[in-house]
Amino acid sequence: MNWITDSRQVMVPEQSIFFAIRGERHDGHQFIDELYEKGVRQFVVESAAITPERRAAWAAYCDATFHEVPNSLQALQEQAVAHRRQFRIPVIGITGSNGKTIVKEWLTQLLSPTFGVVRSPKSYNSQVGVPLSVRQLNETHTLGIFEAGISKPHEMQVLEPIIRPTIGIFTNIGTAHDEGFRSRKQKVAEKLRLFTRSEVLVYRQDYPEIDEEVNLLLKAVNPSIRLVRWHMGDGPATEFSASVVQHGLHLQHPTHGAWSLQLPFADPASVENLIHCVVTLIIMGITDPADLQARLNRLRPVSMRLELKEGINQCVLIDDSYNNDVAGLQLALSFLQQQVNRDRKVVILSDVLQSGQKEAELYAHIGRLISEQHLNRFIGIGPELSRNTHYFPAGSQFYASTEAFLAEESPDRYRDSVVLVKGARAFSFERIVQRLQRKFHGTVLEINMDALTHNLNYYRRKAGPETKVMVMVKAFAYGSGSAEVAQLLQFQRVDYLAVAYADEGVTLRQNGIELPVMVMNPSPETFATLLEYRLEPEIYSFRILREWIGFLEARPQETSSVHIKIDTGMHRLGFRPDELSEAGALLAAQPQIRVASVFSHLAGADEARFNAFSREQYQQFIAGTETLANVLGYCPIRHLLNSAGIVRFPEFKLDMVRLGIGLYGVEATQQEQQLLRTVGTLKTVISQIKTVPAGETVGYSRSGELAHKARIGTLALGYADGFDRRLGKGVGSVLVNGTPCPTIGNVCMDMAMVDLTGVSANEGDEVIVFGEGAPISAMARAIGTIPYEILTGVSERVKRVFYKE
Repeated sequence: MNWITDSRQVMVPEQSIFFAIRGERHDGHQFIDELYEKGVRQFVVESAAITPERRAAWAAYCDATFHEVPNSLQALQEQAVAHRRQFRIPVIGITGSNGKTIVKEWLTQLLSPTFGVVRSPKSYNSQVGVPLSVRQLNETHTLGIFEAGISKPHEMQVLEPIIRPTIGIFTNIGTAHDEGFRSRKQKVAEKLRLFTRSEVLVYRQDYPEIDEEVNLLLKAVNPSIRLVRWHMGDGPATEFSASVVQHGLHLQHPTHGAWSLQLPFADPASVENLIHCVVTLIIMGITDPADLQARLNRLRPVSMRLELKEGINQCVLIDDSYNNDVAGLQLALSFLQQQVNRDRKVVILSDVLQSGQKEAELYAHIGRLISEQHLNRFIGIGPELSRNTHYFPAGSQFYASTEAFLAEESPDRYRDSVVLVKGARAFSFERIVQRLQRKFHGTVLEINMDALTHNLNYYRRKAGPETKVMVMVKAFAYGSGSAEVAQLLQFQRVDYLAVAYADEGVTLRQNGIELPVMVMNPSPETFATLLEYRLEPEIYSFRILREWIGFLEARPQETSSVHIKIDTGMHRLGFRPDELSEAGALLAAQPQIRVASVFSHLAGADEARFNAFSREQYQQFIAGTETLANVLGYCPIRHLLNSAGIVRFPEFKLDMVRLGIGLYGVEATQQEQQLLRTVGTLKTVISQIKTVPAGETVGYSRSGELAHKARIGTLALGYADGFDRRLGKGVGSVLVNGTPCPTIGNVCMDMAMVDLTGVSANEGDEVIVFGEGAPISAMARAIGTIPYEILTGVSERVKRVFYKE
């Protein structure tokens, strides 16, 4: 029986049980009718959520079983604890601020030749994700590797009996989720609860906060635990000591021995993660240097993201070409079904390697998952899939190798399709992606869909569960890509979208968006389009109101929802408060029109010095909405707050809030920027590096005169891509291998030059223009503008890559 907690991610409904969980932003009980229609017949529901109306409605589902419990999440966790007790195998539990997922994935690669490994899918490490991860354990597995993350006290004591690790790894401690704890010390102590019954704990002794709490707290509650510490450089003679020169690791222990190994990665974070892995292998008995080196040589970078890319022939690619397991396949298939902008769905799948399951059972299960998707095409690649074709839908195609597929398949067969490319690394499916992907120049804007979801949920928590959310996706979703962002928002069940112009709304409808859409700048020439595509105009003046009424009167069979704008002090668009009685009377006399919402806009919500004026606007708005409601005879949805207002004036949230720049990771008030995640990362590459003598100049107008001998890097972006010309002449900088490098000379249309003197860089290296470590707000300040302008200025010729972690 499959355990599911998300009504949108049902793979095999007749074999699923749904846990209806009530959270801060949702209530799973709302989706039981939808799940029943999909074929689910087993439900875990909470007693307190069963209203008389729900009980009566569910009574009609005579073939369904409802398991009534006090708390559905607790029931899910208790079931996971009971499931874990059935298995007496080694289990590695991993926690820490960073590196949990990488260490888990690398340990899986390193240990799979010896064990039948089950691991957390992607980064399933939450109160819900951990039970679902542990539920995968079956009799074919000989080792479990699970990660656990917490954001507030008391969460880890729930996860500990679910994972029940025999071996623990504490990766490191940093700033992540600091806001949920009184102190860093408390956060370390809470994370250590995962190891209260572990036999062994591996950790880096160079983190004094961890070392102190391990010795003071963990040893007190688990005195028999074996502490396996490691540190960089010289240290206590009883511990592992490590030193790294270039790619070479020298690891030694006074009793275990010494190892000299070549590491596949040299950056500090990867080295730390790798040492955790190597030390864990040694304490598990894998000590032969040649064996360790052979395993490290097979190690590959971990791709923890599904990337959405534009393909040739109007196809869309979901690139998951570096790993393949059943849990990851379920996640990828769910993501595939979210893509509603193409009717045709195609899956290209490789053999699932090192699953620990019997081949027939494995592919029978995968065949059921694929059959449930109702795909237009399924292509299986690999000898195992080719031996098990009878489990898959009629018409499926199979190839023995990636080479055979590439030799026979034409890219034209994927026209107008969404194509999921998912394969184990050994199959080199990146070659398939390269064949089908549309080619662009080296500049790319990466959009982190998980960061978008995080930011949406941050503002939802601010607004509260009873408040609706309208999200602004105008201006190409602030440069991020309107259709892709809107599809995520539709999946996340926001209430409304808003665009500036009718053609933006048409694009959304053509890409499968069914949410209500408000158009902020309607015009008479677009009225027919508004009706045809079910778009709802903003009405802000008597002129536009009378034109809309006249248009509808000529079409008596049509009806329309509209949104009334009140000018409370912004003085841009909107009815004055003293005009609302007359406007309301005109609207009330038109049965074809219903006012969906009434709204206004705070002029200074992002600055505290305008707080008094914002409060005056609120009072004017409340009075205006009451006037309008009295005339109409009903109260439309009321909304006043934008992103800044949600943070600064949550008491003014009313019926709905409007989320704009905050969704994209910019907290306009700068009060809580640290609680948002970076969404967009603009990257480019170094096209050429040359050494230029002192006294020479760089770029147009000879504006970049060199005071020293310099290494000049030419970047593959310019002002036509959105790299503002004002950022030239050292005003702006970019991040090259972690080092800020100033511009030199004027920014060109398609290129820009930076000073790489003293920086380790090569031609073809990646450059961060803005993103993590290079805040877009800093770039905006450098040229005296705002992040909005930077974001919306990224040219549509720049390739967008959307990804989920």
